[in-house]
Amino acid sequence: MEIKETIKEYQIIVNQELERYRKKEDCPEKVLNEAMAYSLMAGGKRLRPILLLQTYQIFKEDYQKCFPFAVAIEMIHNFSLIHDDLPAIDNDDFRHGKPTNHKMFNEPTAILAGDALLNGAYQVISKDLQNSPKEDLPFKIQAFAELTYAIDRVIAGEYVDTEYEGKEISSEYLEYMHKNKTGEFIKAAVKMGAILAKAKEEEISRLASYAERIGLTFQIRDDILSEIGDKDILGKPVGNDKEKGKCTYVTKYGLEKAEQILEEITDQAVEIAKTFGEKGKFFEDFAIYIKNRNK
Repeated sequence: MEIKETIKEYQIIVNQELERYRKKEDCPEKVLNEAMAYSLMAGGKRLRPILLLQTYQIFKEDYQKCFPFAVAIEMIHNFSLIHDDLPAIDNDDFRHGKPTNHKMFNEPTAILAGDALLNGAYQVISKDLQNSPKEDLPFKIQAFAELTYAIDRVIAGEYVDTEYEGKEISSEYLEYMHKNKTGEFIKAAVKMGAILAKAKEEEISRLASYAERIGLTFQIRDDILSEIGDKDILGKPVGNDKEKGKCTYVTKYGLEKAEQILEEITDQAVEIAKTFGEKGKFFEDFAIYIKNRNK
């Protein structure tokens, strides 16, 4: 099956699970619940939960056991996007071709919708832990620890991004920002899948190395698309990073060098994926998919 078909198939699976957690009751905070659902079901790529589920399947077949963690990581990802778009941070008007949450509703509602998605993720995992067999608890707690650590790192990366906007930063700070803001959450998804499948430490470490490179390539490709992408395909304006004085791989190294770095890191990720044999085929294809994506 082609990588795009596999991703589409799993997007449907993830969307069905997310739909189960939508709050639809008629209550005083009904608009807040609508704001949560607006961003959560807006048509994201679902790459993090897909990576979690696919990593689990390197080792075991019953990937449905991971659904609560897949739902939680997507909820938290959308929390971060809502807050990232706010006027105080990136001040973006569009995401996925639709008005951002604070534009569709208002700024206080958007802030609270993000907060509610973060808390909702914790509720989903807490309920799963309560209903889990004792023998699975140590692994689920370890996976949860990876998730909470990744959230901390996303916040750190976001801080560096906002604090150094319009300023010249070193190559080390640029890589630090990207690895934390984008990479750590992707790495967490992969590590969580492996941990939940009770993989060996060496296998988890190898997958973490793969995910570190995927996280970096994802952000570098974002930087490139922000410069030369098609706004109709991206669903948001092009050139915003340069206008805001953000430091990206393109503004730091130039387009040609950024594309060269992207190619090199993708090759490294592919080589790591190959060490898993036939079961690593999805991850080989996924690395190339990320390098070539147009949105």
